Amino acid sequence: MPRHRLLIVGIVHWALLFLWTIGSYGAEPFTGPWNLDSLKRPPQAEFGAREGLLQTVYYQGEPLQGKPTRVFAYLGRPVEGEGPFPAVVLVHGGGGKAFSAWAEHWAKRGYVALAMDLAGHGPAGKLSDGGPDQSDTAKFRDFSTDMVRDMWTYHAVAAVIRGHSWLAAQPFVDAKRTALTGISWGGYLTCIVAGLDDRFQAAVPVYGCGFLHENSHWTEPNFRPMTPDLRERWVANFDPSRYLSSVRCPILFLNGTNDFAYPLDSYKKSYSLVASPVTVSVQVRLPHGHIWTFPEVDQFIDSAVRGGDPVPQCGPLELTDDRASASAAVKSKRPIKQAQLHFTTDVGPWQKRTWQSADAEFKDGVLRARLPEGRPLVCFLAVKDDRGVSVSTTHVELPAP
Repeated sequence: MPRHRLLIVGIVHWALLFLWTIGSYGAEPFTGPWNLDSLKRPPQAEFGAREGLLQTVYYQGEPLQGKPTRVFAYLGRPVEGEGPFPAVVLVHGGGGKAFSAWAEHWAKRGYVALAMDLAGHGPAGKLSDGGPDQSDTAKFRDFSTDMVRDMWTYHAVAAVIRGHSWLAAQPFVDAKRTALTGISWGGYLTCIVAGLDDRFQAAVPVYGCGFLHENSHWTEPNFRPMTPDLRERWVANFDPSRYLSSVRCPILFLNGTNDFAYPLDSYKKSYSLVASPVTVSVQVRLPHGHIWTFPEVDQFIDSAVRGGDPVPQCGPLELTDDRASASAAVKSKRPIKQAQLHFTTDVGPWQKRTWQSADAEFKDGVLRARLPEGRPLVCFLAVKDDRGVSVSTTHVELPAP
């Protein structure tokens, strides 16, 4: 595609995004079953033992069946300096817990970090006054409208927002420089919280997304058996698709091509709802787990709250008229060390598709690649900078003739 046409397409894209953003910002955000005025007030909390960079904390949770609850967390603090420091809220996934090593990772990077438990546990097991557990049975159980505040997602989201409120109120924290990141079910929660809590300067859901009822690991075993009324009630209250359009901060979506839980169709539908700046990093065959050492996450948050160099930004993927080549504009303050086309000609479940990669050309701020001839084809372009930070375009699906 000629460069002048790419420029025109890019201008139109950003103009439409600007108009969409203005329209979205004028709408009243959906807040679901949560009382945000209450959750944005710092909860009561008690400090526990401190060792090295870490200290234990217990703070007030939401009532469960009329009884008070507590949330356990690890607080990580930098060893040098008095602050106020930037801060990050860390949200674990299914089968996870309050990971002390995760809080320590961020403390070593100069952040105050809060890693809370979202399964009603303390450091040594279930708390007598903890919230609901995080099993799939608990997440997807039947509930009536007056029972919505006993559901796991309700408590988990409230615990994250309350944790942020408590963290931002600490004298050693800069409340205007806070970020949020979560992994798997924590990424799911990050999508919801980022749409509810407008105080964050950045958000990074890893793996997690919305549209779980349409296509996800839980569609067949959990949503299909539901009555239509229950499914509608669950989605209306707890699916991230209800909240993503209200996200106001820059957000990075990080996932793998073959993720077992959050497939690329639901993933794309999710990040396409966001009106604020979106960065996508889809990586071929990325493993799924409680991994908190992604350079993309570190550098994205650094750029938002500490003025670090931003991660590269890819514009929309554009196809030539004959659909034989693809291109995308790329902005990057750092040198680009790798440019690739990733593609699959497989159909069927996203998790089982075989992906291939080929070198792409990056020149004068434009990423280009020749497409394979076979159809159907799913493809996207990606770049990696000198820090090892990988970002990608959205994927495009070309059907068989």
